[in-house]
Amino acid sequence: MVQTQEFPSLSIIVPVRNMARTVRDTLDSVTQLDYPEDLLEIIFVDGRSSDETLEIISEYPVKLIEQEGKGLNAARNTGIKYSKGDIIAYTDADCVVPPDWAKRIALNFSDLNVGCVGGTMEGYDKTNPFGNYMDETFFHVTPGFRVRIETNDLELMQFPAGANMAFRRSALARIKFFDENITYGFDDLQPVEEMSFKGFRIVLDPTVRVQHQHRTTLAGLFKQHFNYGRGGTLLFINKRASILAHWYPSYLIFTIAFLSTLIFLIYLGLKIKHPLPWNLVFGSFGLFFTVFCVYYIPISIKTRKAWKTLIYPLLDLLRGCAFTFGGVYQLFKSLGQKVIRQ
Repeated sequence: MVQTQEFPSLSIIVPVRNMARTVRDTLDSVTQLDYPEDLLEIIFVDGRSSDETLEIISEYPVKLIEQEGKGLNAARNTGIKYSKGDIIAYTDADCVVPPDWAKRIALNFSDLNVGCVGGTMEGYDKTNPFGNYMDETFFHVTPGFRVRIETNDLELMQFPAGANMAFRRSALARIKFFDENITYGFDDLQPVEEMSFKGFRIVLDPTVRVQHQHRTTLAGLFKQHFNYGRGGTLLFINKRASILAHWYPSYLIFTIAFLSTLIFLIYLGLKIKHPLPWNLVFGSFGLFFTVFCVYYIPISIKTRKAWKTLIYPLLDLLRGCAFTFGGVYQLFKSLGQKVIRQ
């Protein structure tokens, strides 16, 4: 058994805003962690909630502070300011962590060269079809690696998620903490990449697990990916050296060109009343659906739900469109703000 003195002091920071529906589950899990009490502090950073979130948090033995600044990264930085742990761990107010979560994080920091530890995520509501879709989709937005990875050179699909990551405080200070200019998706990935640039080891440990309440409605799913697209544009504007930012302009240009071509072909088909434009449109969609339907067949068989073979490719397409529209929206918004400032 590992002795108490072998564990570092640990601060758990949970950004929260209007999460009354899920925050109690989070509180129940973080207050029941198997970790030495004298080395653990739990901090909830509230972004001016207007529902019952604050009342629920006040029932638990955790520290509650008001966010300074705007966005998730501002909440993360606020939590750091009021914390004292050598290790800073993050989860979200729609997550549930297992009792051994803190210990598994801490043990990964026994190597002093490790600056960041990330884990895996899966949905905890297995009855919701949209939540199951997010666990089974080809286009994962949450980490699902199955083997332990230690690296200084992160690849594109090896980044942990902000709802399940931890940092050595001294390493975070080296990169000047979280960039508050990135206020949407990708906000949690930038510091991990910068840490690898500084030479710190990044550990991705599949045994560091959390369960996440995925979006439960179609509107919520599309809004989430719209905001991810906005975050991609902000990342490119503010951190062009990032390997995450390198692929984003190419993706945006390709998808805009593809969607514009489809729209033009539909317009042309309506205008000239000739089957060729329509054949090209349906052929493009047919190719996409055929490839992804084949991919989802094993999932449909495994879960005994044949409808996933057809519905999941459609959801993939709509999520991609929402992501692209979000990126374009933020691009025009940022350019407009630049013009106004000048």
